[in-house]
Amino acid sequence: MRKESQSSCNFARQANEGGKSLLRFITCGSVDDGKSTLIGRLLYDTKSLFEDQLSTLKKESALYGTTDGDIDFALLVDGLDAEREQGITIDVAHRFFSSSKRNFIIADTPGHEEYTRNMVTAASTADLAIILVDGRYGIRQQTRRHSFIASLLGIRHVVLAINKMDLLQYQQEAFEKLTADYKEFAEELGFQTIKAIPMSALFGVNVASKSEETPWYGGPSLVDHLDAVSISQPELESPFRFPVQWVNRPNRDFRGVSGQVASGKVSVGDSVTVAKSGRHTTIKRIVTYEGDQSSACEGQAVTLVLKDDVEVSRGNMLVSPTSRPNVADQFQAYIIWFSHESLIPGRPYVLRTETDSVSATITALRYSVDVNSRGHQLAKTLAMNEIGVCNLSTQHPICFDAYASNRTTGNFILIDRFTNETVGAGMIIHSLHRANNVHWQALTIDKVAHAAQKNQLPVVLWFTGLSGSGKTTIANLVEKLLHAAGKHTFLLDGDNVRHGLNRDLGFTAEDRVENIRRIAEVAKLMTEAGLIVLVSLISPFRSERRMAREMMPEGEFIEIFVDTPIEECIRRDPKGLYKKAITGQIPNFTGISSPYEVPENPDIHLYAVDRDPSELADHVGDFLHGFWTRLSD
Repeated sequence: MRKESQSSCNFARQANEGGKSLLRFITCGSVDDGKSTLIGRLLYDTKSLFEDQLSTLKKESALYGTTDGDIDFALLVDGLDAEREQGITIDVAHRFFSSSKRNFIIADTPGHEEYTRNMVTAASTADLAIILVDGRYGIRQQTRRHSFIASLLGIRHVVLAINKMDLLQYQQEAFEKLTADYKEFAEELGFQTIKAIPMSALFGVNVASKSEETPWYGGPSLVDHLDAVSISQPELESPFRFPVQWVNRPNRDFRGVSGQVASGKVSVGDSVTVAKSGRHTTIKRIVTYEGDQSSACEGQAVTLVLKDDVEVSRGNMLVSPTSRPNVADQFQAYIIWFSHESLIPGRPYVLRTETDSVSATITALRYSVDVNSRGHQLAKTLAMNEIGVCNLSTQHPICFDAYASNRTTGNFILIDRFTNETVGAGMIIHSLHRANNVHWQALTIDKVAHAAQKNQLPVVLWFTGLSGSGKTTIANLVEKLLHAAGKHTFLLDGDNVRHGLNRDLGFTAEDRVENIRRIAEVAKLMTEAGLIVLVSLISPFRSERRMAREMMPEGEFIEIFVDTPIEECIRRDPKGLYKKAITGQIPNFTGISSPYEVPENPDIHLYAVDRDPSELADHVGDFLHGFWTRLSD
């Protein structure tokens, strides 16, 4: 989540070089509360615009403006044509300005619920949030949502900008009521400071200077408050964290690891530990664009040359030997869900941290969070923009801290494996204790010994297709062939398993995912016993079939698509299920009211119309004979 534009990073460096402190803040709130207008007014009133910018703004105000001939300051930050045409913010716009005391980086975030992901990205690097409220409408759901997200993302300072006071004739009572309402809502969000300011962004009231329009208001203007608010600086005493972005080896005489210091400080001669392996080494050199440095601290991009040739690569982390992060494959986290497709526990996603990328599964959705009451609600899925607490399991251990102690090493994003869409953002709460307490036990008789005893190579034959396609018929015939050949097999049929192991599961999308996960785990255990396992299961979703494949070692999963058109399956209807599904008696029925995702590249493609099942079983048998022959060679 912590991604900033190059111009933002350059500005931050220049700010530090100028000796001024730097404050990053965001503006957020509901649509049309005046966020873009406020930023435009800030830039105008602090004389942060060039003459050509001001001239262009006046021309565009005449073309796109919504302020009856006055300058429309929102156009300074609403740069996309779609934003100007619709009058809403879509993208995150970064702007920079300075006062006599401070430098500022502003992120104008979208108010529309559809673009919550952009607000999350901006908030993850901010020190302060300006929550705008249209004084006419008060505290709305998006106000609460953005406040809650800001709290989750570690923002501890809030300005409650009660805007458009000009439309309320600057009534003191209205201001005080809205202030009280917000503070009551935000009481348990953990903000250190909440400063309420009455203003009119359009007319600059209490923006850069105090206004006579609100003689009853005794507080500072917005700029005065931003100059004075005390934001704790990065603690150099925080544990050293250096996520490795890449191994820098331009020639055989130089090897360093490059990245950005996430927290703490490191100096030449310091001892450091490779997080994943626990190997210790010493910092030999700290190389930067400007030359070698004696030390580096949080926020600096450097290349570290190590004394010893230890294994450390992208996704790993160099850390303080006396204060190491978690290295685990199970943890609990808040997740903010972005996708139109609901989060489904059991479905695999790609999890990306600052520098690592690993396959991950949400093993349990503990509860969702009501952004209005902050209450916990039982839930099986998360819909778009909902927030929940989840348990996650990763394919390999990752390095992390709790987000509350380190915003950089405690965050991650979730990516859909097929669309490459970012579907969620997470803030790690803690490692799950069982991840550290449960260890793999060495077994005396292993998989190789089991398979050798049976004189066979274990494999999973995964038959997928619509109900009535002939999966189970063909799978039974294949097992008969294998049994006659002296092979040790077991057939896991979807219907039979639902009478026992999976009797507690229904046919919703989330229950189907869990059904497949459990059967895949059982199939994997059976291959550990050296068996050839046949699975006959509709398994309608590609992502879950891929999950099952990835549970098995390379080459031990064979996907067999029994390709029978839905029309033929309905004609056959051996169990009378299609008739009931078509009349609405069976909900979530694959092919009728729930989708079936056709395999794109199955290992075996069986066209089942007008073909004898025995012929198709023989085809599978021939494939297996060739498959095992190639493995033996």
